[in-house]
Amino acid sequence: MPDPGIYKKLYQIVKWSTLAALVVTLILVLRKSPPPNIPYDANAGARAEHKFQAADQAKAAGQPSQVQLDRSELNSYLAQNLQLEGQPATSAEAPPAPSSGVQFPAVSAGAPNADPAAAALSGGDQATLDQVQSTVKDVKIDMDGDLVKAYVIFDYHGKDLSLELDGHLTSDNGYIKFEPVAGKLGSLPLPQSTLQAAVDKMMASPENREKLKLPADISDIQIQDGQAVVKYK
Repeated sequence: MPDPGIYKKLYQIVKWSTLAALVVTLILVLRKSPPPNIPYDANAGARAEHKFQAADQAKAAGQPSQVQLDRSELNSYLAQNLQLEGQPATSAEAPPAPSSGVQFPAVSAGAPNADPAAAALSGGDQATLDQVQSTVKDVKIDMDGDLVKAYVIFDYHGKDLSLELDGHLTSDNGYIKFEPVAGKLGSLPLPQSTLQAAVDKMMASPENREKLKLPADISDIQIQDGQAVVKYK
């Protein structure tokens, strides 16, 4: 008959191993991963605006058109159009958003912080894109081949956490579609199945799906050769 002391010893080992695993997981989550190295270009925002204006003119003349943005131009465009937590509703320095560009929903800086990013990843209640954006403090986008690599800093109960998402950005029947392939919360790698479930859960909301609808004059958005390509009808 096995010695009862063995069971007690095994219990202690399992208990402390579980505690150690939880501590390591917490440390990895709280340790922000480094942001992507996006080259700074003071003229990138103006170039992006000029490209959209040229596309508008070509479209008005009945000519096919598309806009290609490199990572500096794309990040400048996002900085001008994404209203993040703590930012004023308008900025005197930011040029007006191009009329045909992809519009981002405006979110009040005072919106309640429901920690939707963490809720979505943990399989909790559905979060709307407005709620997610209300907790986001910084966004950087890198592109590699046909892969988009998003780096997000968001507020979680007063603590800044980082979230990395790599995936393929496409469109399907007039709606933006994102297929995740890898991700990290802090420095903790996330299983692809968890990422896919979180994205599917968010996309399932009718409110979110409507916000992901492409403007009527845009036929497709893709990442090609490290550039964001916006194709007009």
